Formats: sequence, C-alpha cells, structure tokens
Amino acid sequence: MEIFGVVNASPDSLAKFSVVSNESEAREYGAKLLAEGADHLDVGAQASHGDATLVNPDQEWLTVEPVLRGLLSLDVDVSIDTWQVETARKALDAGAKVLNAANALQADEMIELAAEREVQVVLPFMLGPDPRHLKHVHGDSVQVMVDWFDLQLERAERWGIRERLALDPGTGFAPPHWDWSERFEYQKAIYFGLERLRRFDLPIYVPLAWKQTPDRLELVDLVLAQDVEYVRAHIPQQIRDRHAAIRNGMPLPVSEIWDGYE
Repeated sequence: MEIFGVVNASPDSLAKFSVVSNESEAREYGAKLLAEGADHLDVGAQASHGDATLVNPDQEWLTVEPVLRGLLSLDVDVSIDTWQVETARKALDAGAKVLNAANALQADEMIELAAEREVQVVLPFMLGPDPRHLKHVHGDSVQVMVDWFDLQLERAERWGIRERLALDPGTGFAPPHWDWSERFEYQKAIYFGLERLRRFDLPIYVPLAWKQTPDRLELVDLVLAQDVEYVRAHIPQQIRDRHAAIRNGMPLPVSEIWDGYE
C-alpha cells in the first residue's frame, strides 16, 4: 500500500494543521509527511467540503503554485488535486506526476488533458458537477457506485486513458451536509463493498478520515484490511502503524486516537 500524504494550500480546508502558505512551509511540511511514512504527496488549493468557497482558476494557481514548487523540490511524485483544468494543466507543466481529478473527469476539457499527458489519474465516484454540490445516493449505494464506474470507464476507454486510472470511492467529500451518523453508515457500506470494484482490474485509491474518533478509525481499519493499492492520508504514521498491526493479526484498538488533529 502506498500513501499520498496530504498538503493543503487552501485556507478554507477543515484540516487546519495541514495548511501551508508558501514554498518553505510546503517543503518543511512535505518532508515531515515523507519522514512519517508517506510515499507521495497530494496538494490542492480548493477545499471540497460542502461549505467551501469556490475560487477561480487564477486564484487557485496563485495559491497552489509556490506550495507545489516547495513539494517538488523534495524530489517526490506530487499529485495535483483540482477540478479546474487550467490549474491541472499548469501543475502538470510544473512537474506534478498525478492528476487527482476532483471533477471526476466530467468536463471534456479535463479528460482531454488527461489523455494528452502520460500521468496517473485518480477518478473519484461523484454524482454531481463538483464535490460541493453532490446528489445523494439512494438504494444500494455500492451498486450505484459500480454502475457509475462502469459508464465512466467506457468513456475513459474511448479517450485511451482507462489503464492509467485509479478508482476512488469518493468518500473523501461525499455525501455533503449529511449528519455524521448517516455519513458513517454510508461510508461503512461503501468500504464493505470495495471488493466489488475489483471487477474493473484497476488500483483502488481511498481518502482516509483524519478526525480522531473511534468510529472514524473503525472505517480506516476497514479500508486498510482490504489491502487497497493507495490511500490519501493526513497522518501517514498513524496509517502505517494501524496497517502493520492489521497485517500482523493484532489490530490496534479504535480508542487509540492521536491528539492534535482537530
């Protein structure tokens, strides 16, 4: 399992501890994440939670460019997390190696860019135009996700990029504006059904929760027990520790939360 450590350039991010604002802060924080077990780094400048303010492409690039430059100086693969094609293009031109397509490649301009570049692409499940405005999932949530990927992968095949995709169940930002109890049950059902994505013969990429509560750690362990290929994590060392414990047959208690991540 490989970990993308999370660096946020957006001051709108809920994970305030992960926010950096310039090249030197980015270099220092990125190095910390790598030392704690991250293999790669992921950066974005547009928060995706339901109450996030939308920034235009010029603002997004102005915010993320110095941070991206600092991360790239660490000689590590960096993924750009954005749903705006102008930002994605500039970031790939600057040296980003992975496109974390936060609009799920739904815009023709974004999938065209992905087709132009020889980079890995993260494709998140998404019912709606962007992560802040998603439709709710009804019925068998796993089957809805599988059916959605079925259609999107047909489209990706036509663009010649299917083999470069990693499938993200979209749980990092969906569903918005649900009570946590409902969101927990939804995510638990999705994670129990992750094996159904294996039918597509593509790697699975899961964004893990960073908030420190027993129920969130229960979800983290559920994902880690399935040996997915990639996770996106704010606290790499915690994820490494929990993954190793699961592989050794001695899972850590979900009450073992880490301080300082609120």
